[in-house]
Amino acid sequence: MSKSNSRHFSFKEECKESILLLRAIPSVVVALFVVAVITMNLLANKTIVQIDYLAIDGGITVSWLAFMCLDIVTKHYGPKASTQLSILGLLVNLFMCLIFWLVSIIPTKEDYTAFNQIIGGTWFILLSSSIAFVASAVINNFSNYLIGKAFKKNPDGKLAYVTRSYLSTFIGQFFDNLIFATLCFMLFAPIFWDGFHWTFIQCLTCSLLGAGLELLMEIIFSPIGYIIIKKWQKDDVGRAYFDYINNKEKLKNESTH
Repeated sequence: MSKSNSRHFSFKEECKESILLLRAIPSVVVALFVVAVITMNLLANKTIVQIDYLAIDGGITVSWLAFMCLDIVTKHYGPKASTQLSILGLLVNLFMCLIFWLVSIIPTKEDYTAFNQIIGGTWFILLSSSIAFVASAVINNFSNYLIGKAFKKNPDGKLAYVTRSYLSTFIGQFFDNLIFATLCFMLFAPIFWDGFHWTFIQCLTCSLLGAGLELLMEIIFSPIGYIIIKKWQKDDVGRAYFDYINNKEKLKNESTH
């Protein structure tokens, strides 16, 4: 097989795997995750707390839901699967942002300035949040998986679940906040917001405090995730997807010998 055909084959396989995954994950979890991502983007336009070293926007009220969904998918399907789900969430969010922007620029007789500003968004805020979301999702997914590997005696126990969920959520949310704040308030804002900017210390402090608050939300609602995981394991959810992955690995191993 030529190098180009090998790449084509690999791309087709990845697409097939992603489709099987989305069929395998219960639709309620996928829907909640995508809705949470879109809602986070909208609610981020409202700041609910702002002091020198802490800035919290409305997105914190639903960010725990997005990360809880990722933790559930990582535990059951693995970090690659949850990363694929993250990419889906990002693409749908960008598509909805395009729709919102188009609606915001449609001229009307009534004054919808405030409404248009909310749904229209600011391009560099959207860019910063998109980069931060993808990066933090990957960090969250793989840190969750690696932490879980440390619990060899009882990997499916409650202690293993809460430990991997709490630590990965804090790490993921910290980098989400830090990447967004650094890009938005240190890189873009000084240029496009008349010189307004944050120092790196402000970005770092806000990221730590924000991650702490988001971790608190995760602690409150994580029992729901644990119940869902146990239910999925009991019902053997996603068997077709796992059979496909196992068969793919078997064929790969046979081709190397």
